[in-house]
Amino acid sequence: MRFRDDAQLDTSEIQDRRGASGGIGGKHIAVGGGAGLVLMLIIVLLGGNPLSGGGPGQIQLGTGTGTDAGAAQADASNLSADCKTGSDANQKEDCRIVAVVNSVQDYWKSVVPNYAEAPTTFFTGQVSTACGPASTDVGPFYCPGDATVYIDLSFYTELQTRFGAKGGAFAEAYVIAHEYGHHVQDLDGTNDKVGNDREGPKSGSVRLELQADCYAGVWAAHATSTKQIDELTSADIADGLDAAAAVGDDRIQRSATGSVNPETWTHGSSAERQQWFTNGYKGGDRSSCNTFAPGAL
Repeated sequence: MRFRDDAQLDTSEIQDRRGASGGIGGKHIAVGGGAGLVLMLIIVLLGGNPLSGGGPGQIQLGTGTGTDAGAAQADASNLSADCKTGSDANQKEDCRIVAVVNSVQDYWKSVVPNYAEAPTTFFTGQVSTACGPASTDVGPFYCPGDATVYIDLSFYTELQTRFGAKGGAFAEAYVIAHEYGHHVQDLDGTNDKVGNDREGPKSGSVRLELQADCYAGVWAAHATSTKQIDELTSADIADGLDAAAAVGDDRIQRSATGSVNPETWTHGSSAERQQWFTNGYKGGDRSSCNTFAPGAL
């Protein structure tokens, strides 16, 4: 995966809170993604649902706010200085994520009427969100309360060391694209279809997550048509599929407990996550991603 050296990066789409302290947020429910992965492992071991409040390791719901604005602004200014072009993205991880965010949003703006941009927030340790305070352990997630994607970049190391993914630039891009899939779902009202149907192999939660995987594939099909990305190879797509498999419910459960219980699934199996990413990549538009259709799962 290579970025166009002369592509201009827009760091205004990133809120850099690395080094800032997190506080207490609001009362919306966060949407797990490619995503919620460390959280999913904790849930497998201790029980609970990542999308309902109150379980072990989950984002607890509260009131109030609190962040270290000075530290956030200092980090943001560094990001703006360091990440100016695609050449920077080809050399530095945080700049690469800026470029991916830019590309993903440029694509969705071109196909979703009245698309509203959503920022990605970088954080370390913990962060305050409209969905409540979150720690690094929850993995990347999208909060519909403030329409923001949150990620601690150390998650990408976890993806390899804990979940066994091969890694690579496109594996990282897949995670971001999945989370922006949740933003598209939030804009078109798909989140409302889930309701309390949070667990099981054909649950609303699984359908939502697999559709976000499919939307990531749709973006990938058009990535090189955006201003930022120059090249996406079959090896890159293989890295994305490997990452999708690494975070399947069945693989995580088997690794954590030695057994698989589909009735507690919230994201879908490894095979399903790969299948729906591929459906989006080969289909090239959202019509390929109706995971809520009868018989889709």
